[in-house]
Amino acid sequence: MSAGTPVYLVTGASGNLGRSTMTALARRGARLAGADRRGAPGDVGEALWLGGADFFAPAACEGMVAAVIARYGRLDGVAHTVGGFATAAAADAGPDVWEEMFRLNLLTTLNVFRAALPPLREAGAGGLVAVGAGAALRAPAAFGPYAASKAAVLRLVEAFAAEVKADGVRVNAVLPGTMDTPQNRAAMPDADPSRWVRPEEVAEAIAFLLDPAASGVTGAALSAPGRT
Repeated sequence: MSAGTPVYLVTGASGNLGRSTMTALARRGARLAGADRRGAPGDVGEALWLGGADFFAPAACEGMVAAVIARYGRLDGVAHTVGGFATAAAADAGPDVWEEMFRLNLLTTLNVFRAALPPLREAGAGGLVAVGAGAALRAPAAFGPYAASKAAVLRLVEAFAAEVKADGVRVNAVLPGTMDTPQNRAAMPDADPSRWVRPEEVAEAIAFLLDPAASGVTGAALSAPGRT
């Protein structure tokens, strides 16, 4: 990649982790594009905003990447924070729950990474970061579909990393534990959120993996469990 200010696309940029990732990357001086199915979360500064994003459609993901390159003339990496969660036992969850988890977590990652790869390969550098989960390493009870879909994200990251490392492209994942978000506090009122990992902490891990300083890291799953 030629010298210059790096450009990153953050998907799910209206969410808790997406917003924190935008902030962490902006603090490092990057130029940014944020994509989400929802509208912009307030002032996004000079960032390119891509609302109404459809991460289930490969062509739409390709259009997002094209819009970033049209605006900035380059793309240096993608932080894909889109995903979903459901509490469901493996033995009891219906096909609809399994399909929803794999669509939200695996299919969106696949579509975004495929769309971003051509310009990164052409440049001979860049990074892709997915969001896995601690449950992907060892599934607890009542997390079956979610844990399986996040484990599939890790295998996808490993496969992509092995396939494109010769092109200079790095592919990694972060594995957060329970994140301290308003939604999780509401869902688990008796838990101690001080032990959870903060979105800002996970965002710093993502920013590190995207940074050229992490040029020797690919195919990694960086754990961010907080203090649980």
